[in-house]
Amino acid sequence: MYSNPTNLRNIKRMRLERHWSQEQLAEMSGVNIRTIQRIENGENAGLELLKSLASVFETNITDSDKKEEIEQIRKKEEHVQNVKGFYVFIALAILSLVGFFIIALFNSDSEGWALFFYMLIFYALALGAAFLNVFDLFGED
Repeated sequence: MYSNPTNLRNIKRMRLERHWSQEQLAEMSGVNIRTIQRIENGENAGLELLKSLASVFETNITDSDKKEEIEQIRKKEEHVQNVKGFYVFIALAILSLVGFFIIALFNSDSEGWALFFYMLIFYALALGAAFLNVFDLFGED
């Protein structure tokens, strides 16, 4: 029992494979026939209803729309974290460059300015790469 999960949208197919009418399914699951009709037409079902239908079909019933919605939320949260990390990296780069700029101002030789420009180039390249990674301009979509 409860071996393979079944999509909630497959209830009609499962019912027809067993040659059951909607009335029979409603009677076996203890659910109103109108509720069975609504589910087969794509409306949402509560947890208790899902448990009833799962026991009748001897399977796990999942709603793929919920899984897709959860996956979309996870991707959005991951993107938000990536954007936050990018902004932290920008702040770190600015603070570092300000420090190197101050060193270059108070250093009498040209080594201070060379170090500042090397760091400026490094951060510009690193920020460009991070920007392309986080914002995905060329995108998979």
